[in-house]
Amino acid sequence: MSISLPDSLVLGTRGSPLALAQAREVQASLAAALGVALDHIALSLIKTTGDTIQDRALAEAGGKGLFTKELDASLLDGRIDLAVHSAKDMPTVLPEGLVIAGYLPREDVRDALISIKAKSLGELPSGAVVGTASLRRQAQVLRQRPDLKVTLLRGNVGTRIAKVESGEVDATLLALAGLKRLGLAHKAAAILDTGAFLPAIGQGAIAIITREQDVRTREALLRITHPETGVALAAERAFLRVLDGSCRTPIAGHARVEAGEVHFRGLVLAPDGSDAVAVERRGAATEAAELGEDAGREVVARARPALLGH
Repeated sequence: MSISLPDSLVLGTRGSPLALAQAREVQASLAAALGVALDHIALSLIKTTGDTIQDRALAEAGGKGLFTKELDASLLDGRIDLAVHSAKDMPTVLPEGLVIAGYLPREDVRDALISIKAKSLGELPSGAVVGTASLRRQAQVLRQRPDLKVTLLRGNVGTRIAKVESGEVDATLLALAGLKRLGLAHKAAAILDTGAFLPAIGQGAIAIITREQDVRTREALLRITHPETGVALAAERAFLRVLDGSCRTPIAGHARVEAGEVHFRGLVLAPDGSDAVAVERRGAATEAAELGEDAGREVVARARPALLGH
């Protein structure tokens, strides 16, 4: 059955090279699924608050919504029909009237070490400087290597790689998914196994947001959405949602879906890596959100008050 479409769809995106690569992936997938030309789905570049803040960690400036609120506003006032985000940048609660309408198939969730001085975290010399804007990465680095120094490193993927190659820092960590989407996977000195270094909630997944009442666009997006990614993200985002109200500490989590079953691992850490609570759940994919919530409640029950910022 053909879906009745408007004369055109407008897809909103941030203007960074990675955001554009992800937007074009959605644009191409949707155009192919609907049998329309690429220019039927126009790209609208929107600068976000998160793009303009380069002098401090985003956690200090308001968190994940800094990369989404201008796009949310454009959706709500009708300037765009859908918005594309890295799922790991999404706040746990969307503004009223907006929904996550789908996910593309998830890329590799692992983190990659970028360094010209070492082939692994373990090979970095004592006192080496690791640059990152991620509290999660900072905490896991210091958990494994408390002798390293972690400093703030902002900027897009290319900028951060250049700062490593120029010697401004000895190493950084980036999402392998982003490197792959930009054709830069060869820049990775090492790929960190999730068993030792858990990714961010939603890492590797592209989320597509639209208006809840826009049935036509939501039906179109059903053509390209990946159900298993949606199940995994339901577990991960439920875990984060339970912790968000009480916790500004580093949070990591990853869910895998195999044969109708979801396997979730979560981790909450102190920023210096000195304390952590790890949890694990396995159950039916139909109960993914409940599993994530239950894992989050276990963290709240087990964590020392200081770990949760109490």
